[in-house]
Amino acid sequence: MTYPVLEDKVAIVTGAAMGMGEATAKLFADAKAKVVVADMNEEKGLDVVKEIEKNGGTATFVKVDISNSDEVQSMVKETVETYGRLDVAVNNAALTPDDKPVAEFDEAYWDKLMSIDLTGTALCMKYEIQQFLEQGEGGSIVNISSVSGFRPQPNNIAYVAAKHGVVGMTKVAAMEYGEKNIRVNSVAPGAIDTPMLRGALEQFGFTAEEYAPQLSLLNRFGKAEEIAEASLWLASDQSSYVTGTTIHANAGYTSR
Repeated sequence: MTYPVLEDKVAIVTGAAMGMGEATAKLFADAKAKVVVADMNEEKGLDVVKEIEKNGGTATFVKVDISNSDEVQSMVKETVETYGRLDVAVNNAALTPDDKPVAEFDEAYWDKLMSIDLTGTALCMKYEIQQFLEQGEGGSIVNISSVSGFRPQPNNIAYVAAKHGVVGMTKVAAMEYGEKNIRVNSVAPGAIDTPMLRGALEQFGFTAEEYAPQLSLLNRFGKAEEIAEASLWLASDQSSYVTGTTIHANAGYTSR
């Protein structure tokens, strides 16, 4: 049972149709937030809303491509029109990591990944913070980075660059808006058992049993719900003196 730590709060979760975003949206609803499930996948996003409502939560779906400034602005506008305000945002939407060494990286995929993972996260922060400033009551943003934002992997130049950038942007925003009581933090997940990870394992020809010990001191993949718990703490007033930092939810991978 989750404590109602987000009661009376309105939260946007991007990339909420599956994986960590879905788990986060459901947990936030359990914590009594009114949740905007934001994603490009309308069918799966609406399914998440139905599940939240079936469990007694409050949620609505907004279709958004976060690489598009107009759509991000509309996402925030629809949130406020529906629920009257915005208090919390988890910027989670991202693309699957690339798979080529530096001398061979796919330039088209570089542009696509950067437009979502880096530019998209920046656009979300921009318009979320504008809404917080208009309300004048502060707010909390959680950006989802990665272990790759701290410990790079081979064949992932675009993803590594983008996730390093997310960490840097988080710190800049925290510095700029702390005096307005706007907190900006990030979570750096390790190997989390999501459709994205399973797809990457298949792409690289690994099994979960082979690969988990290389990425985790606990010899297992994390659960999406475990990342959602980290985001919930950062989003809530329980972390009211925390900003500009990262929770490393990666089973010790960045410690070795």
